[in-house]
Amino acid sequence: MFSIYILTHNEEIDIAACIESAQLSDDIIVVDSFSNDRTVEIAQRYPVRVIQHTFESHGEQRSWMLRSILTKHEWVYILEADERMTPQLFRECLQAIKSPDNVGYYAAERVMFMGRWIRHSTQYPRYQLRLLKKGQVWFSDYGHTEREVCLGATGFLQETYPHYTCSKGLSRWIEKHNRYSSDEAKETLSQLENGAVKWWDLFFGDNEVARRRALKDLSLRLPCRPLLRWLYMYFVLGGIRDGKAGFAWCTLQAFYEYLILLKAEEIKTENFTVNDQIIIESEPVIEVTSDCC
Repeated sequence: MFSIYILTHNEEIDIAACIESAQLSDDIIVVDSFSNDRTVEIAQRYPVRVIQHTFESHGEQRSWMLRSILTKHEWVYILEADERMTPQLFRECLQAIKSPDNVGYYAAERVMFMGRWIRHSTQYPRYQLRLLKKGQVWFSDYGHTEREVCLGATGFLQETYPHYTCSKGLSRWIEKHNRYSSDEAKETLSQLENGAVKWWDLFFGDNEVARRRALKDLSLRLPCRPLLRWLYMYFVLGGIRDGKAGFAWCTLQAFYEYLILLKAEEIKTENFTVNDQIIIESEPVIEVTSDCC
């Protein structure tokens, strides 16, 4: 058996269905970032533990809960409130944890949007590390999200999980991605200054995760990124086959990319202005006196 963490912040719409999908486990812990809606009240109706911790970042929140929250089992699964555990995925996880070879497993999401699975334009299968052995995996921050640090080999699960990415409405999605774009803009500038494209991983990477991350590093350096992303998602990945929902999804993602680009330019402009002011203010003041009476 394995324990399940559920990460929440203002998730009153999703938390009940999420917990009910996770009740295949006998140890469920809701890690709440001090929600100000009914998330905690609803969660406490179920046989789960609710622990609150101030949110700092996605990577830090995950690392904190792995360090600080005792679990009934050595293996844990990380679930977000707008995602669901499925019986098929649960059974595969039970089999996976029997193997001594890996310290973690990646699972692929099925993005659900406008009432359907966005099969093509979401880069499916897009994997996230979700099942892991405590003490062997940590997380670091990367943009608005996180990246895993594993002290051993990892594997891939065949079963997938549904991700209801817009379950709280389009306004909430836009609000959330407005916040995310600020972190992504900072990460973009950092990668452009200090990072590099991992060409080997891009073409010969050991797995889909390595190739996808190398592709993202490359995309940061391309001109007209928002337009290129829309064209890539809609035509190359096949978003056109996802119907009306696919067109909307690709357009939202291009808008998000454009927002990141604009905020990165804004940060560069602000830094240039600040540095320019420092230079001007640091110039010596020369007092000129006149010999005239």
